[in-house]
Amino acid sequence: MIELFFVACLLTDPQACTDHSLLFEEQNGLFTCMLQGQNELARWSQTHPTVQVREWKCRYADQDERKA
Repeated sequence: MIELFFVACLLTDPQACTDHSLLFEEQNGLFTCMLQGQNELARWSQTHPTVQVREWKCRYADQDERKA
């Protein structure tokens, strides 16, 4: 699986951030994730209006690193 990993912070408290991820089929690859990531994050942001995406990256879902 490919993971679109991102950090979102509250608009009212920019220091209050949480990690999130969206998963995609691995057949699409990291490059496709990078190309479509902004669109996916824009869609996610529309349903989460109280937070702002700060950082994001695409990676294989089994990676242990939990920071963008």
